[in-house]
Amino acid sequence: MTKPASVDAYLAAQPEATREVLRTVRQALRRALPDAEEVISYQIPAYRLPGGTVLFFAGWKKHWSLYPAGKELVAAFRDELKPYKVNEKGTIQFPLDRPVPVDLVERIAAFRRAELK
Repeated sequence: MTKPASVDAYLAAQPEATREVLRTVRQALRRALPDAEEVISYQIPAYRLPGGTVLFFAGWKKHWSLYPAGKELVAAFRDELKPYKVNEKGTIQFPLDRPVPVDLVERIAAFRRAELK
């Protein structure tokens, strides 16, 4: 895959089913972080504020992911994250075949914003 120049280009390069899920994720993040700059970083979409990068998201074959999920975030959302895979590298994996937990994504974004302040 060539390096995407924009989030639109990143989404356009995804399989159709993944693209639809990622559009929903993108909309949730834009609502939660309206003042964040939408960028491509490490070849995936990211949302940046003056304090740093709030969140990254990416699509994979069977899941989509949000990054970073530090210990404090994982502890704060422990019960709500139980249905999802959270790895030791700070990645939350959501199955592509399940509805996007929009409210959870928005609250994770708000939590990350607060962490950066």
